[in-house]
Amino acid sequence: MQIMIHYGDPQFPNDVFVPHFYPEHLVDLGETRMNYAMAGPEDAPALLLVPGQTESWWGYEPAMRLLEDRFRLYAVDLRGQGRSSRTPGRYTIDNMGNDLVRFVQIVIGRPVIVCGLSSGGVQSAWLSAFAPPGLIRAALYEDPPLFGAEVRPSRGHNLHGSAVSLIFGAFAKYLGDQWSIGDWPGFVREVKTTMPAVLAARPYDPATPTQMLKEYDPEWARRTLDGTLFAGCDHARMLAQVKVPVLMTHHYRGIDTESGLFVGALSDEQADRVGELIRGTGQRYECQSFPAMGHMMHMQDPVLYAQVVSDWVATLD
Repeated sequence: MQIMIHYGDPQFPNDVFVPHFYPEHLVDLGETRMNYAMAGPEDAPALLLVPGQTESWWGYEPAMRLLEDRFRLYAVDLRGQGRSSRTPGRYTIDNMGNDLVRFVQIVIGRPVIVCGLSSGGVQSAWLSAFAPPGLIRAALYEDPPLFGAEVRPSRGHNLHGSAVSLIFGAFAKYLGDQWSIGDWPGFVREVKTTMPAVLAARPYDPATPTQMLKEYDPEWARRTLDGTLFAGCDHARMLAQVKVPVLMTHHYRGIDTESGLFVGALSDEQADRVGELIRGTGQRYECQSFPAMGHMMHMQDPVLYAQVVSDWVATLD
């Protein structure tokens, strides 16, 4: 059952959202209602676009305009982001993965190639391993924090050794679950005065949150920090069960000299381990390295992103 957006939903104040180029829709998945946008010919190969944490579906909008002549595109808001349902106490990678399985079954209705960024890239990995047979054709992991987002990873640094953990901690402290605290000026002050320069340089406006953060439930950040998000999903065990061809893009990574914290999604050591595990399943695996690229290629260089996706899909059977 599909539901058109209505602005009177008490969960979403009318002044939170802004219009976008593509129409938005809601589908009832049971526990959640998932917001999404579509573009492209109905008979073209289907691509499912999964944003990263703090990102709404429309982060893909520039890339969608470049891809819609070749693909049937479905860009979604995960639970707790955009116009999709907030689910206090229920933010886990497994719950979100099952949301996406239902979405593919109900809305798309045919096998799909899944492309996800960051946490959405881990979600792509989840689908490539755990989705029902025949549902996923192939998976693109765009700069995913595999191992690096775990509290106790089997390879390399953990989440608390990464600079982004400081941002997530400030989200939890100053914004609160479901924006229950909402001290945005306090959050910006914390970033600008106490964090390493690599984080303090972020262009946060003290007067107002960015549009995507307005649409984000900060409980996501707290659940990431305390390990709840991946508690039931060990990354190594997941990758050892991948059942489809995979492309991973690996972007900027390094150690911040001021704080000693890792900056980026995953290290070279962790990326190598991803390849070892997927190749061990017998599936085709490719990693493309973009060490000068920021975390969000599809937003920062949509032309390059569209080229990477198109060229890779053209090589699939």
